[in-house]
Amino acid sequence: MGAIRAGRPHVRWCSAGNNGPTGRIAWALRGATVANVGAMAHREESLPVAEAHEFLVREYAEERSQDMPGRLEDKVAIVSGASSGMGAAEAQLFAAEGAKVVLADVQSEQGEDLTDKINEMAHSKVAMFARLDVTMADDWEAAVAATELQFGRLDILINNAGILDMAGVEETTDDIWRQIIDVNQKGVWLGMKTAIPAMRRAGGGAIVNMSSILGAVGSGVATAYQASKGAVRLLTKTAAVQYAPENIRINSVHPGLIETPMTVDRQVVTQEVYEAFASAPPMKRSGKPEEVANAVLFLASGEASFITGAELFVDGGYTAT
Repeated sequence: MGAIRAGRPHVRWCSAGNNGPTGRIAWALRGATVANVGAMAHREESLPVAEAHEFLVREYAEERSQDMPGRLEDKVAIVSGASSGMGAAEAQLFAAEGAKVVLADVQSEQGEDLTDKINEMAHSKVAMFARLDVTMADDWEAAVAATELQFGRLDILINNAGILDMAGVEETTDDIWRQIIDVNQKGVWLGMKTAIPAMRRAGGGAIVNMSSILGAVGSGVATAYQASKGAVRLLTKTAAVQYAPENIRINSVHPGLIETPMTVDRQVVTQEVYEAFASAPPMKRSGKPEEVANAVLFLASGEASFITGAELFVDGGYTAT
């Protein structure tokens, strides 16, 4: 057994032989345990969080490629807001599950770095980066065109990009309102409007729109954000009804408080507000980007083939109370 060095997350890997990735019950990015059922060999390492993340994704992808097709095998996906947070987790998970992924974001340097890492882990070009301002129709058209040119089709769109402001009704300015609505609401509409013709050419597809628990319940803060996420919720439903006959499924995911660069930025979310939201769910904690990514993966995959217009809450029970 290897020693656990102070200050470094501990990663324990148990290889399960033929059990492969289907036997994996968890993968940990913050020092928790990764284990496979029927473990035969053990390997322990102490790694920084970023290295642990890359190590686990690489091992998962390699086992997956050896043992069985991925859940998104031969699919092509665009993930907006993919440079960090939930979008980054989704892009990496999709690639590990066999998809070709277009990471789309305004944060070019971060996005390109992550794209390179995904391709390095896959030992082939399974990912590309497209600079995308989700409020600009021309950017969307260029991203979809580049996707079809590079990978031949588009099957999945994850409308993940979003921004947050915590101002209440009287404190919200015209500029804040326009900015939040443009990114969170208009961006989702433009993404669907541009991607759906490509999905029609591919014979169908799946869209997952990122809403929020604050798209379903009130909080007394974040006026523009709540308005935008509530709009995404109903925009998803009406689009799902419209495009169901064309084999295009459209669903929304509603995260609670998730540990992302946006929510841990104390200029956006104060410590007091963060702690209040983190302690509110019955599970008494905030969520991780990977927990949201797993929900998005399900809705994007064929496992959700009879699900459209639905809302999936990833909130530790927040909306159950």
